[in-house]
Amino acid sequence: MPQTRYNLHLKGYVGGYDFDRDYVDYVLARNEGKPVHVLIDSLGGSLATALSIASAFKRHGDVTVHFVGMNASAATIASLGARHISIDASAMYLVHKCSAEFFEWGSLNADQLATVRDNCEAAIRDLNKLDNNVAAMYSAKCSKPEADLLDLMRVGGWLTAKEAKAWGFVDEITDLGETKPVLTDAVASAMAAAGMPIPNIPTAYSRNETLIERFIAAIASLFKSAKEAEHEQISAGNPQAEMKEEASHNENNHPSSPTLKPSATMLQSLSLLGEVLNIEGFAVGEDGVKLTAEQALAVERAIADRDKRNTELAEQVQALKANPAEKSQVVVDAPQQTAKSPFDVFADKVNNAKKLFNQVP
Repeated sequence: MPQTRYNLHLKGYVGGYDFDRDYVDYVLARNEGKPVHVLIDSLGGSLATALSIASAFKRHGDVTVHFVGMNASAATIASLGARHISIDASAMYLVHKCSAEFFEWGSLNADQLATVRDNCEAAIRDLNKLDNNVAAMYSAKCSKPEADLLDLMRVGGWLTAKEAKAWGFVDEITDLGETKPVLTDAVASAMAAAGMPIPNIPTAYSRNETLIERFIAAIASLFKSAKEAEHEQISAGNPQAEMKEEASHNENNHPSSPTLKPSATMLQSLSLLGEVLNIEGFAVGEDGVKLTAEQALAVERAIADRDKRNTELAEQVQALKANPAEKSQVVVDAPQQTAKSPFDVFADKVNNAKKLFNQVP
């Protein structure tokens, strides 16, 4: 079964950078009038963001959502505007009642406690409204009474894919039945020769190569030994490789012989000298390479210019050493910033999102 290409991947905290309503609107706008496939893998987050995304899916009209992993709370609410919802056979699904952050600390008198009580009662009324609203959305999807959905939200607890389908939260359970990649002896040998670690996947002695095997073989080819790469370059007529091969051959077969006369291929590789003389290559005769008087003068000038430039640079260095820069009178001791852990980053996102949500009237 071919895998679906998803237009949207919504993961992590609902309301975070990877589950953002603005990006959802952007993708939907780019695919106006076209089907949009969305992959969701999230433990929930902001109810406000979830309601906005669900509305955006519904307005678009042709959105398919697929759940993988463990999905809860706002992540499930965001999917309710989709035309079709599917879930992996191994995925999980969770609904529960809405919650709000509450914290009070200190020594309070009776009036202050009464104020806290009034605030709590107001929060309870708001949460009940939110629960009824979410239950109505679930009910519209599941075609079950809102009271039953409120009871399920009150109990909470993870649902399996089958249970989620039985309730009506999803329309389809998908089991792609993908064949696991199999490693052949030929591919394993090539990877071992290239110094690559062998993946811990099943092996097979004889079968037609699959896509994963061709991929692994291609990766292994990138790590050919230097000798193999050199021989391939020689076969392709690479001048520098031929120079190296010729030098190696002469050293191995004539270790005590004097330096050999350069070959035509070697001289054609002298790009810097060719640039000085404004020529592409050198004609080689029995007596080697002959330069005209003009060419010899050009080489002489290039060497003289190089020596002059080196002298100037040396003088500049000495001048800098003789006159060092003034010492700084101000010392800036910047505090070292310790990188936050992934958990701290996620906690900050959660707290910031909750603060923004609580500011909404």
